Amino acid sequence: MPSANPINSGSARSRGSAIAAIRGLGRAAKPEPGAPDPGRAQLRAYADDVRKSYVRELRRSRELEETYLATVKVLAAAVEAKDEYTGGHIQRVHDLGLLLADVMLTGERDPQFAYGLLLHDIGKLAVPDAVLNKPGPLDDEEWRQVRQHPTQGVRILSGVPFLGGALDVVRHHHERWDGSGYPAGLRGEQIPLWARMFAVVDTVDAVTSDRPYREARPLEAAIDELRQAAGSQFDPACVAAFEQLERRAVKNVLQHPRVSVIDPASALAGRTA
Repeated sequence: MPSANPINSGSARSRGSAIAAIRGLGRAAKPEPGAPDPGRAQLRAYADDVRKSYVRELRRSRELEETYLATVKVLAAAVEAKDEYTGGHIQRVHDLGLLLADVMLTGERDPQFAYGLLLHDIGKLAVPDAVLNKPGPLDDEEWRQVRQHPTQGVRILSGVPFLGGALDVVRHHHERWDGSGYPAGLRGEQIPLWARMFAVVDTVDAVTSDRPYREARPLEAAIDELRQAAGSQFDPACVAAFEQLERRAVKNVLQHPRVSVIDPASALAGRTA
């Protein structure tokens, strides 16, 4: 009968001793009946620390988002101060855009879409006042300057670190479904969805607002215009989604004052204007 391998036997004894020690530690760690369990107390303390840390981070996140929104509103107010014909326009397209987002987008609202709605015309800051507020028709050179405002807007905002997807709206809000828009001549679904949605609400506000060359028209006239241009100027899915919106909610937005409702002072104070 072969003799036992001393190395294997030693290893087995060592493993047995280790297991016994671990079991002993387990027994030693168990509290006596009725005594407080230090393990559970530590777990509760850890969970409480995690909860407090989460609340602090959530508060910081909300404060940061409020600061971002205040900054965006100040920039938007600068645009409205420059363009005398668009009083309240930025706030109205923002509110209409959020109504449309509730129908078309799933999940939690992305603040980047709201930022894009508010900042879509920031590039107009680079357009001369004489061109922007000219009462008569624009000549070819003036149109060229106006058509540069989406690209100029992206240039102005390129150094703002918290703006991501919002720049899609700024850059592409004058693209058309059939590819005849500007600045990139994108076609169909090449155009970012947020920019396609913006095009619809922007037209609704434009049609229902007074302009130097015509008076405001009713909401139904704006919707008829959307239907007629679906598939050429507008994404048909965005038009269909807009038609699903409750008319009363849309009219409530369109009744906002025809002067700027973006108050830089309240924005800096972190309040919604």
